[in-house]
Amino acid sequence: MSSLSTHVLNTVSGRPASAVQIRLFAGDTLVFTGLTNADGRCAELRSLELKSGTYRLEFEIGAYFQQQGMNLPEPLFLDVVPIVFGLGEAMHAHVPLLAAPYGYSTYRGS
Repeated sequence: MSSLSTHVLNTVSGRPASAVQIRLFAGDTLVFTGLTNADGRCAELRSLELKSGTYRLEFEIGAYFQQQGMNLPEPLFLDVVPIVFGLGEAMHAHVPLLAAPYGYSTYRGS
């Protein structure tokens, strides 16, 4: 079985993004929902035991930036950020998200 972690950073403020809604899908099946903590992480996500395959993490980044009091035009440029990635057998993947209202970046972390 494999494991997964994430870390969401607000690149506007340079701080962790807390209370970001996260969803994890295996194919079309929802396997997890949660919120990032004050450090921008979701500890419950790491406790999942995942099979090898393709997964999709979705981050409700638009709602997060609106909750931060940012005056953003409607419709939001970025609302939900999806990241599709593969997990092999017996591996750990760390999928960080660096986000702003108009752009984001991700990579395979350690």
